Amino acid sequence: MSPIVGSPVARIDGRAKVTGAATYTADTQVSGALYGYLVLSTIANGRITGIITQDAERSPGVVGIFTHQNMPRLAVPTSQLAAYWKRVIPLQNADIHHSGQPVAYVVAHTLEQAQHAASLVSVTYDARTPRTSLSGAMDEAYVPDPGLEGPNEVTRGDTEAGLAQADVRIDVSYTTPMHHHNALEPSATTAVWDGDRLTVHETAQGINATRLSLSEALNVPLANIRVLSPFLGGGFGAKGPVWPHTLFTAALARHLRHPVKLVLSRAQAYTSNGHRPEAHQRFRLGAKRDGTLTAIDHITTSQVSRTEDLLFNTSEPTRMLYACPNVHVAQRAVRLHLPAPSNMRSPEVVASHGLETALDELSYELDMDPIELRLRNYTSVNPDNGAAFGSKHLQECYRRGAHAFGWSKRDPRPRSMRDGDTLIGLGMASAAHTAGGRPGAGARVVISANGKAVVQVATHDIGTGTYTVMSQVAADSLGLDLDDVDFELGDTDYPFAFVSAASATAPGVSAAVNRACTTARRSVIDIAVADPRSPLHGIPADQITVEGGILYDTDRPKLRDTIRAVVTRHGKPVEATTNPVPIPPGYSTGAVFAEVRVHPRLGQVRVTRMYGIFDAGRVLNRRTLRSQAIGGAVWAVGFTLSEHTMVDHHLGRIVNPNLSGYLVPVNADIPEIRIGFVDKPDPANRESFGARGFGETPMTGMTAAIGNAVHHATGRRIRDLPITLDKIIGDEEAG
Repeated sequence: MSPIVGSPVARIDGRAKVTGAATYTADTQVSGALYGYLVLSTIANGRITGIITQDAERSPGVVGIFTHQNMPRLAVPTSQLAAYWKRVIPLQNADIHHSGQPVAYVVAHTLEQAQHAASLVSVTYDARTPRTSLSGAMDEAYVPDPGLEGPNEVTRGDTEAGLAQADVRIDVSYTTPMHHHNALEPSATTAVWDGDRLTVHETAQGINATRLSLSEALNVPLANIRVLSPFLGGGFGAKGPVWPHTLFTAALARHLRHPVKLVLSRAQAYTSNGHRPEAHQRFRLGAKRDGTLTAIDHITTSQVSRTEDLLFNTSEPTRMLYACPNVHVAQRAVRLHLPAPSNMRSPEVVASHGLETALDELSYELDMDPIELRLRNYTSVNPDNGAAFGSKHLQECYRRGAHAFGWSKRDPRPRSMRDGDTLIGLGMASAAHTAGGRPGAGARVVISANGKAVVQVATHDIGTGTYTVMSQVAADSLGLDLDDVDFELGDTDYPFAFVSAASATAPGVSAAVNRACTTARRSVIDIAVADPRSPLHGIPADQITVEGGILYDTDRPKLRDTIRAVVTRHGKPVEATTNPVPIPPGYSTGAVFAEVRVHPRLGQVRVTRMYGIFDAGRVLNRRTLRSQAIGGAVWAVGFTLSEHTMVDHHLGRIVNPNLSGYLVPVNADIPEIRIGFVDKPDPANRESFGARGFGETPMTGMTAAIGNAVHHATGRRIRDLPITLDKIIGDEEAG
């Protein structure tokens, strides 16, 4: 029988999702639930001087209106796993730090009643001039204390000396705008109290983080809280942290002694659950004539809020991807009157975009092929610490990718490739993302007398295929058919798992499931060989193979028993539970390629071909992994060509908090995307079948590949994203 792990199994939960049987948080129906709706600040800096709620309170169906004057008091969670992003909780005082900050929480019997009452709440402010421009506050930038990813400034060697030794130097700056997640499912919370016990239905990428945050904020024992999130309609990082609206909803459900349900509107999500901050990057690169890098100086400046300074756009690509003896990276923050940034898919994409674009610029200065430049600086060890990577097959990705994409047919001269009046450009870049080094997961498995197994982990399926992949892992590890395994997740009553972020779920949860199921399989074998009623009685346990629910003597295959029969005779289920084990550090890489067609007079850019080949370790499910790579490529098109959250700097207000003004790619914008994998197990990740974290890797290189292709097509380097029509036309006219 061929192994189930690695097979392109279709999504087990697919039918439930397309037929509407899958219950998302906003779909959850709780008897007698009241409905909440937020009133948001219309200023970005100042204090509340008065709130008039009488008309709203008299509105039909209103149960209560809660402001900083009567909202239950909440403690600020302190654990990094909880609300690590926040030092100040809104609705606890009169201070306003950004436009869109909650100033009132309306509770009514129906959603429509709550929305109507919210429109009747009148708030007056002592408004002050907000500061929302990153470029206007660069002189206030500072390097924050170390955060979740470690220090925000790292020096290796002597960068200035390395620049002095260089034959060729470049000094360039790039900017990327504020981005928002726009998950299909809005953030939602339903809180239900039963005496002193709390159950929360939550749109969460980290139900254990939610549980811990609620425990600390509400002063409730952890054991008294249960968080449920069986399905998630996309998160992309926004649903990883625990946001204030979740705490408010649970606190008010306790205060009102009634279940309360809150669903954020699309516009409210733009100020209530994070974003990718605007960033400015300066790169100084030095190299010898043969392409060998002598120095990299990389300074990133990002927007943070007035109440916190945690940074997410880390500079690992600059430190880890290429061999360079002299490297300096610094991540600086500028406090602005804007909402708090947060995790967003592929946080390394900002640094990667700058690095891979700067290397493309350097390749032109050196008159060297961009792939050759990267090969000249290839490293098989982590330059940060000198340790060898568990496995790294990036050189193979370059070779196979160049062949599959037809890179040899590229004329390196800008503006040299045409189809009539249309300019054609080809670009490439390296993709890389740190993986592992995170807390892992535990798992529980129960094999019943019917020969079927239930496996449980308090993890999530954020659209990545966790239900399917972990069922495959469990089936292979147990020796059962896939149909005989039921994988359950999204419940804090199950064994602990880390937040589904940082590409940690596949390696962490698969290792836990493998450990638990391997232990359970061994228990079944031990029971069989010790049972005089079994045909396998007395045979050495290590001589027994289990496949498709059948145990047999490897030397004498006709001597066999079944898991069902063994457990039935045993008289009780066979169970195994494992505790979390940290995920080994890893590095997933790849080579990505893009072709664009540019109409120089209209400024229109069309991405017409995309290809990526990746080293993700062992592929657990080619279909779901390919889906992750395609998703990263699609988002790269938006990141590079259209996505841009706009702020009115006079009011400090986001002016396009909707999908009509915030332009994400649609089907017509996306060509066929071809994906390949090296598919070689990482020996450092044996328990996860050699798989590494991967999901955030593909986007990291593709943004630069598209931008580099635009430069190849037009001969003009657009360093400020997104690359919109006006910038193409403006450059053409300037030229």
